[in-house]
Amino acid sequence: MNKSGYLLGYDIGSSSIKASLIEINTGRCPATATSPQSEMEIVSRKPGWAEQDPDLWWEHVRRATASLRSASGIDLHDVKTIGISYQMHGLVMVDDRKRVLAPSIIWCDSRAVETGDRAFKAIGRKKCLRYLLNSPGNFTASKLKWVKDNAPEIYRRIFKIMLPGDYIAMKLTDRITTTPSGLSEGIMWDFQRRQRADFVLEHYGISPEVLPEICPCFSVQGEVTKACADELGLKPGISVSYRAGDQPNNALSLYVLNPGEVAATAGTSGVVYGVIDTANHDAACRVNTFVHVNNAAATPRYGVLLCVNGTGILNRWLRTVCSSWSAEGLSYEQMNAEAAQAPAGCDGLFILPYGNGSERTLGNKNIHASMHGIDLTRHTRGHILRAAQEGIVFALRYGLDIMRNMGLNIRVVRAGHANMFKSRLFAEVFATVSQAQLELYNTDGSQGAARGAGIGAGIYKNSTEAFANLRVVKRVMPNSRLKRTYEKSYAEWKSILKIGGNLH
Repeated sequence: MNKSGYLLGYDIGSSSIKASLIEINTGRCPATATSPQSEMEIVSRKPGWAEQDPDLWWEHVRRATASLRSASGIDLHDVKTIGISYQMHGLVMVDDRKRVLAPSIIWCDSRAVETGDRAFKAIGRKKCLRYLLNSPGNFTASKLKWVKDNAPEIYRRIFKIMLPGDYIAMKLTDRITTTPSGLSEGIMWDFQRRQRADFVLEHYGISPEVLPEICPCFSVQGEVTKACADELGLKPGISVSYRAGDQPNNALSLYVLNPGEVAATAGTSGVVYGVIDTANHDAACRVNTFVHVNNAAATPRYGVLLCVNGTGILNRWLRTVCSSWSAEGLSYEQMNAEAAQAPAGCDGLFILPYGNGSERTLGNKNIHASMHGIDLTRHTRGHILRAAQEGIVFALRYGLDIMRNMGLNIRVVRAGHANMFKSRLFAEVFATVSQAQLELYNTDGSQGAARGAGIGAGIYKNSTEAFANLRVVKRVMPNSRLKRTYEKSYAEWKSILKIGGNLH
């Protein structure tokens, strides 16, 4: 392959915006940039609410691009195409001049839970699970219905609704589009008919006209306008040729595209995402099935997603609290080192990591985070820090058990060597509790989005070529010596969860 130039990938997170360049010829990543350096604010005007300003995302896209250009010295006119990864399930509303009407109701906002529950009953469980593979739940369609019922003055002005990644694509190209994968994450995709699920919109009294035009995940979805190119330092007319939610894209980043392959991440939320080739679902909707990025009529691909909202946010909260106890503060590395000094099982101390809104694996209940079994004569800060990591892994294992009951044979899990997986302790606990080999890769969502753009623009002939240089940087095997300890601890943790969460 002799193809000069670069691919540009953006990862639109709720904590930060990351941009990466991939050198087309070598597949090497010569430069990355993140903005802001501290985490973006999530505004919670009422309990259970979570909002962000879409224009704040765009501002940090601008800043990350400028940092990428200045730090690398690379002429961004050599970028050939752009890919976008984004935080899933958010609702962005614009008027007919493409101006944002209100803050985005983002993924961890819980206000539409009751709206989705009522729709599940009214449309019918059987129909929802057959055609949507999910309950309408607390997803994008239900959030829009909430706006219709509770903010009619905003709803009346809506021209189009979008997901966060659709909004960034609009800013780049001036076109409003979405994807089948995106519609499925909003519970607006009919898996049986392979089309927009108009019956959901009809039930909610929402006109299909507010939805964007649909285009494939891998395709030329628009071209960068001159005004935007001048703003970012790019060449006008280059394509945006890939778009996906952060978890399908994380799977792509790790080359998880075929049935039985599994990806994981532990950032703000903790996710395990397994690929299947049949339109299957969990009857209780505790894990969710979406359209995977490489789904096709001849080779169907679906992603089963297990999400724990209260993951990295618990670790961050503990860092803030623990730092207030020390004049020097406390780094994540110091937290991990201190946690590693406590014994496996934490001498009976358990944490339920559910302090970030309603949790899907708990039937959309919000039981809040809690600590159990603390012994004031034995437990130290290290016990608390380790119990948090173990509690997060136990919460992921709780979802993995559901996925296994759906038929997923989870033996190997791939993850980026980033966020909580940079902790040796967390990685070892995850491998041991899940009883799966963990493979860690030196990649991330922005790099995956860039490679996806290379596929969508036809620069790479297929995914094999796009990911030819992807390499494992670390393998973590289950610790057989601690298997029994963790099985006992997990059983105790689960019994606390069923009592504290009233799960029957």
